Amino acid sequence: MAAANSVFRALADPTRRALFERLTRDGELTVHALTARAGVSQPAVSKHLTVLKRARLVNQRRAGREIHYSAQPKSLAPLVDWMAFYGVFWREKFSKLEDVLERMEP
Repeated sequence: MAAANSVFRALADPTRRALFERLTRDGELTVHALTARAGVSQPAVSKHLTVLKRARLVNQRRAGREIHYSAQPKSLAPLVDWMAFYGVFWREKFSKLEDVLERMEP
């Protein structure tokens, strides 16, 4: 559950979600490229990327003076597992509610 908590915390912030989504969509990007469309400063982008790295949602590699970041979508597995568990939970609850409502009908 610790991995799921880390992923949830990292993606709770809309700027971090946007950075992760952009990396997922556009592939590997530098901090400068990410900052250009992030709407926040380069130091803020770097801090957000650090949180994403700790949650293992992004990897980095250095090429000369630049750091390139890439999304690691497989790290969403704890979130997917959590959603699958609660998907089953709520389907069962709604099925039971449907049974109760059908018995209540005149």
